[in-house]
Amino acid sequence: MDETRVILAHSNDPDQYKIATYIKNGGYEAVRKTLGHVQPAELVEQVKASGLRGRGGAGFSTGMKWGFIPKDIYPRYLVCNCDESEPGTFKDRLIIESDPHQLIEGMILSSYAIESHFAVIFCRGEYFEGLDRLREAVREAEEMGFLGDNILGSNFSLRMVVHPGAGAYIAGEETALLNSLEGYRATPRLKPPFPAVAGLYQKPTIVNNVETLCNVVHIVNKGVQWFQSIGSNPKNTGTKIFQVSGQISKPGCYEFPLGISLRMVLEAAGWMLPGRKFKACYPGGSSCALLTEKDLDIPMDFDSLAARKTMLGTASIIVMDDSADMVKVAERLMEFYQNESCGKCTPCREGTRWVVQILSRILNGGGTFGDLNTVNDICKGMEANSFCPLAVGAAPPIMSAILEFKSEFEDYIKRNPNADKNPKMKVSYPYL
Repeated sequence: MDETRVILAHSNDPDQYKIATYIKNGGYEAVRKTLGHVQPAELVEQVKASGLRGRGGAGFSTGMKWGFIPKDIYPRYLVCNCDESEPGTFKDRLIIESDPHQLIEGMILSSYAIESHFAVIFCRGEYFEGLDRLREAVREAEEMGFLGDNILGSNFSLRMVVHPGAGAYIAGEETALLNSLEGYRATPRLKPPFPAVAGLYQKPTIVNNVETLCNVVHIVNKGVQWFQSIGSNPKNTGTKIFQVSGQISKPGCYEFPLGISLRMVLEAAGWMLPGRKFKACYPGGSSCALLTEKDLDIPMDFDSLAARKTMLGTASIIVMDDSADMVKVAERLMEFYQNESCGKCTPCREGTRWVVQILSRILNGGGTFGDLNTVNDICKGMEANSFCPLAVGAAPPIMSAILEFKSEFEDYIKRNPNADKNPKMKVSYPYL
């Protein structure tokens, strides 16, 4: 199946990052037809009617999120979340390096919709080329009159700032991101209030992902009905950029309508390496339960994967073939979450560390069958009692690996001559 390239339509043009090329390819037409011609509330309703859902992980209705901003409270802020630290995720990097003006145009439209006059792009600090491209694109847009005072002769003004992050995974959580923007340590805030009510500097703030904001451009240019016509159903409209990595022949970004099967995405990515078979994958970055061979024909959309007790997330498909050691995969992933825990809450700070210690002991031949029950209990506690989504996302990849590939964990445990074979593994976990 051929790709349906909308966001990535011009990503292969080597000069697309320049404003002249972007305008030649139809850029900033959405701004011209909106500012001074469409009321902000009308644009909010267009985005809501399109069915656009957040492309950063949660999949929440974008138009509905915009509508949560309280009336008559100003100033308001728009923040673009380009932190992109989820393992296996690299779509936003491709967009900001190859087509930064598409993001800027989407942010102008979105700022206009929520009546914000100050917008921030919070970008992962390690994206050196992307940061340079964004800064230059903002400068070009200011020179051409698309940013600044009274844009294109309208009464709408907007200032935009590019802000590099400091390399913390937790800053991808929107309230931790806002703390970082304000100059504090990137730790999550208690919700409610949500950012739409009290966000940056305690003012109404909308935080959207790069891909989400880019979609606004095409909804304005091509219409609500066009956007609704793409995707598997009215609740999963538009395209999605699938990032395929791991043990796959052609890793990269592939854009397809929401609802395409996992099998078709993997086929577009060249399937497994020669002589290898598909074993499993994490469909939405590492913070979700894995899929196996029996799931190859599952629709890759928000609701189908939620029904499977996993999630589309960022649509970052981390592929493992039959050579993968699932015990090592589980241990490495939890080590990542341990390192990235902000330490604010005990279930996450201590739970991730404890699971790493147990999995490491199993790998080194000192595990017992009771360890698997302990991991199960710890992960349940992390999900139920953690302050923010970090530990909630750290549990599913580990427990789904144990449940789907229990024999691999038991094979390691059997290497310990003193392994207590009782109690046998008894797991009751909601993911599978």
